[in-house]
Amino acid sequence: MNPAAPSRRTALGLVASLAAAAALPLRAADAWPTRTVRIIVPFAPGGGSDLSARALGELLGPRLGQQVIVENKPGAGSAVGTMAAAQSKDGHTLLMASNSMIINAALNPQIGYEPQRDFEAVGMVSAQPLVLVVPATSAIKSIPELIAAAKTEPGRLTAGNSGNGTLAHLTSELFAGQTDIQITPVPYKGESALLPEMISGLVAFGFLNLPSVAPHVKSGRLRALAVSSPQPVADLPGVPTLRSLGYPMLEVQGWAALLAPRGTLPADGLARLEELLMQLLGSETVKTRFAASRVVPVAMDRAATAQFLQAEAARYRAVIKSRGIKAE
Repeated sequence: MNPAAPSRRTALGLVASLAAAAALPLRAADAWPTRTVRIIVPFAPGGGSDLSARALGELLGPRLGQQVIVENKPGAGSAVGTMAAAQSKDGHTLLMASNSMIINAALNPQIGYEPQRDFEAVGMVSAQPLVLVVPATSAIKSIPELIAAAKTEPGRLTAGNSGNGTLAHLTSELFAGQTDIQITPVPYKGESALLPEMISGLVAFGFLNLPSVAPHVKSGRLRALAVSSPQPVADLPGVPTLRSLGYPMLEVQGWAALLAPRGTLPADGLARLEELLMQLLGSETVKTRFAASRVVPVAMDRAATAQFLQAEAARYRAVIKSRGIKAE
């Protein structure tokens, strides 16, 4: 008997081990991720981007086999967190980006990052509309009445916004350009500062985030004239879309997209993350969690997200140039 030859029992055991191994998911020992994944949210906790990141991180962790944490880095209208992500080279950092990343770069080319150069898309995550509102005490009850009032006394109507260069500011300027009216923008330090003055009638109108204004519209303290989403909003029954009123260019939404610092993730890791993201965004679990914060999941793959971000950059640059908006 050849002592080097395996016994029948050993051979059967080897076959069984190989079969069991084949039944397990194939994953190399050094497959991405190899340690904790960090999602930078360039805003304070509690907003739409933050809540979306936390919901996804909790669900992505077990599927990736590593912990996924959310790190809030607010400041300078999201520029602080965005710069931190752009400069990260650890291969395990992601950015939950929003409109502000694109707007800030369009307003200030010297900001220190360039969206297309420094980031690559993983996928779109969520969107929420803006709501064009007026005080409940206002005599204006429709978009045509708002336009007529603005044309009667050019520049008299004040448009409140959450800060110079914010999505709310640029959307009101886009609205003025599309409707050929003159307005007076009034910036505030966030929606929390703007809302009391809007409700009291000190500001004529404004484009505000759905989660902020929905309770006030329902309570009768604000009047919603239109929403900027492609479809009507269930929270605001009977309120038309700007598109349905003849303003397709005013289809503007606050969005959140998951990005990676360009060149830091391996191709297979990026593809795996994209696939998991698309699966989660189509799940009822994510839809339910997002609905609680009044955001809608948007399952848009890497290629489509990259094209969308380029189109957004072109649109914001055009508005900034045509309306003469300057960074403060």
